[in-house]
Amino acid sequence: MVNLNLGVLPGSERRLKLNNWLKKALSYWQIYLLMLPGLLYFLVFKIGPIWGLQFAFFDYNLFGGLKNSEFVGFRNFGNFLKSPMFFRMLRNTLAISLINLVFYFPAPIILALILNEIGSSVYKRINQTIVYLPHFLSWVVISGLTFFIFSTDVGAINKILISAGREPIAFLAKSNLFWWILLFQTVWKETGWGTILFLATISQVNPELYESAKIDGANRINMIHHITIPALVPTITVLFILRLGSMLSVSFEQILLMRNPYVYEVSEVFDTYSYNQGVQMGNFSVGTTVDIFKSVVSLIMVVTANTIIKKTGQEGIY
Repeated sequence: MVNLNLGVLPGSERRLKLNNWLKKALSYWQIYLLMLPGLLYFLVFKIGPIWGLQFAFFDYNLFGGLKNSEFVGFRNFGNFLKSPMFFRMLRNTLAISLINLVFYFPAPIILALILNEIGSSVYKRINQTIVYLPHFLSWVVISGLTFFIFSTDVGAINKILISAGREPIAFLAKSNLFWWILLFQTVWKETGWGTILFLATISQVNPELYESAKIDGANRINMIHHITIPALVPTITVLFILRLGSMLSVSFEQILLMRNPYVYEVSEVFDTYSYNQGVQMGNFSVGTTVDIFKSVVSLIMVVTANTIIKKTGQEGIY
């Protein structure tokens, strides 16, 4: 054994270490099997498409491929930033994201605080199940429900107005209402599902803190203010930073299903523009350019927000 160890060559040592690693990996094969679907998802849909980023630096020829496409460097980015559509898309995207940030982002927090105050565990679970359900509806179903509520012909609201002797209102054709209809859909669909993280965080709070607060004479409002909300601050901070990182990404399916020629001015965002250029018109270079621009800006916003929040004394995401 001594002579064997002294005579181990570098290549043999690497093979020995590899064999040891494989033995350890095989002993935990169940865990790796559970990880396999997630790994395949990231490989196929996240890591694999990275090679396509080079389309943004070529005048891509669909029939000739990259080998027969002209290399143009950053020209596609310059044309995109100079496009007359750029500022319209930037305005619409930021407006929709800011409305969601101001009105939707606090909604799951408030709902989680309300659900946490329900005394009966059975009644609490029933309410949680009810508010979770809209999340599992597709945007196709949500847009159909919205049509039957707000449309001019069969909309429930307009039927009430007509029965009251009023003129019907074309809610879905008014550009000044489009962003707010999107907000209404998002709040109804995602608020309940968004409470999961906050309720999980609240469940980790030490019950002795509430008991001590009761002994000191604190009421429910005082306990929420001084115990529950401070416990939620780290989770809120992380989600807020991630939300800022997705400011240029809005719900593509939702907007695509809800837009119409009457609201085109306020419904054209980066995602729909990328879809129109890349998929419908075959301009893969332009579509890739838009996505890279969004990714770079999102990275800058995440790093900036994380740095500012850490300077205030809070923990960031890294």
